[in-house]
Amino acid sequence: MDWLQAMLMGIFQGLTEYLPVSSSGHLAIAGKLLGVEDPDQIMPFTISVHVATVMSTLVILWKEILWLLIGACKHGRDIVPSRYGIRSLNAEQNYLLCIIVSMIPVGIVGLFFKDAIEGVFDNLMVVGICLLVTAALLSFSYFAKPREKEHISMLDAFIIGIAQACAVLPGLSRSGSTIGTGLILGNKKESLAQFSFLMVIPPILGEALLDSKKMIEEGIDAAMSGITPLALIVGFAAAFITGCFACKWMIGIVRRGKLIYFAIYCAVVGLATIIWQLL
Repeated sequence: MDWLQAMLMGIFQGLTEYLPVSSSGHLAIAGKLLGVEDPDQIMPFTISVHVATVMSTLVILWKEILWLLIGACKHGRDIVPSRYGIRSLNAEQNYLLCIIVSMIPVGIVGLFFKDAIEGVFDNLMVVGICLLVTAALLSFSYFAKPREKEHISMLDAFIIGIAQACAVLPGLSRSGSTIGTGLILGNKKESLAQFSFLMVIPPILGEALLDSKKMIEEGIDAAMSGITPLALIVGFAAAFITGCFACKWMIGIVRRGKLIYFAIYCAVVGLATIIWQLL
């Protein structure tokens, strides 16, 4: 992978990580188009761009993260509705607990099914079908009009976490699945994008640690054979910069309820990918 390929792949990762169009699906398609065929040879790049998108989340949502960290250390207790969480905890502690609960399904999938799932990343037919599923979910969440809940409950957090676990399949958008599921459950648009982006930080960092461990065990020199240091830096910078813009943009899009346009986009790309594989 040269620096130009790394820059384009980094841009793809930064944009599609937050937009509900599936970053894994688009990276699989982009890899085929750009001639990046062997994902095992670009593991350092994969780790780098995922960490870059986490950092962009920290930059855009630093106020919310600081609010959570300060609130988690408080000994006092706010009045919290019983359906929101545990009454002995304050609002910030309940919110953090919801994030932890949402991580359980994807943690189980990552620990026990990671290798099996990675095997389907080269199958663009699966990517195309999953993009169509993403389009259907976004369309359903757009037209569904459930009563909006004041807060995300523990149960809703777990169900949204199941959606995130399903979205490890290439073509199923993580942000689209979590936000769409949250909207169907009746949660407010204003809080869903923020929750969706915060809940993915620990799983991404956890996956990066596991991949780093695997890379060290297999030999760093062998892993770096498919990419230059310059390409690694360029890819990281591209993913971080575009990730900052995409994260901020996506929060505004969810608040305005414009997800239907991404449903149309996913449907078009999904159908095009399936036709491409059939020809």
